[in-house]
Amino acid sequence: MKPLIAVVAAGSLLFGALDPPNEDVRVGGSQKDRTSEVVLEHSKITITGDVRNGRNDGYQMRSPCWYEPGLDAEKMFEQMSDPVANRGRAQTDEEGFRAFIQQFKDKLGQPGLWWSPAYNSGDRRGAACWAGLEQFVFVPPGETPPSGITFQELAEIARAALTVPEGKVELNPDAKSYVNLPTFVWLEGVGDTTRSVTATLPGVMSATVTATLSDIRIDAGTGSDRAEVREDGCGAAGRPYARGAEFTCGVRYLRASIDRPREVYELTVTSVWPVTVTGGADIQFDPVQVEATRDVPVGEVQSNVRP
Repeated sequence: MKPLIAVVAAGSLLFGALDPPNEDVRVGGSQKDRTSEVVLEHSKITITGDVRNGRNDGYQMRSPCWYEPGLDAEKMFEQMSDPVANRGRAQTDEEGFRAFIQQFKDKLGQPGLWWSPAYNSGDRRGAACWAGLEQFVFVPPGETPPSGITFQELAEIARAALTVPEGKVELNPDAKSYVNLPTFVWLEGVGDTTRSVTATLPGVMSATVTATLSDIRIDAGTGSDRAEVREDGCGAAGRPYARGAEFTCGVRYLRASIDRPREVYELTVTSVWPVTVTGGADIQFDPVQVEATRDVPVGEVQSNVRP
């Protein structure tokens, strides 16, 4: 069983938190100018699964803020009118505090829940998005307010927190290749080829995203005039070299790298992890794609023919 990981910052709502704050755990990643980080503020959402020991692909949620359901009218009034918890506000502005409490008193006896805003502070848009929402919204039973958390957004939180193993690019020949010599390519250290993350809003709903390694893509670091790439036989993580094996996954360089920057080709292997979502509505995400690079010096064998 994977450990429970709370991805919630230790912030609290003004005049007291609706729930005790959880441990602050940051999940971040970047790739090709894409960056993302999951740091949930004022949220009760918890995350379990593969958020560590891997790499994030920079996925960002469409909206970095939302409302979450909280207490009913009676419990909310009891908490917000507590003179001990709100002593500072009551002493500073007694009249303003009474007006603040009145909004909760007005809802006593009515069915429904108070919703409050939360956001992902790892997204640079998060704080401004959160500031544009009302601090408290009372919602009748069975309804969701505009910007209220949905299954789609919960799944996006899980998707943003998901990491997959990067793997290490292995080659044969390893130290140096030569013109027209097949260079076998594969990934080592991938480990479990299935990774999943579950985001849960306790007592409300849960969304699980699962990524499964399907194949790799090879970029030789140069064009087809200088390299022939073979990918059809790579399988999920490439084909390690074996004596007598058919060359179906790798690169055959056609020209030496001596004229390239640093005199090497920069080979990139992208692992592709299609994503599925379970727990609610049918949602489609693009595959997780994580890159690993390796320098490949390519020489040229010189031969002399004597008459």
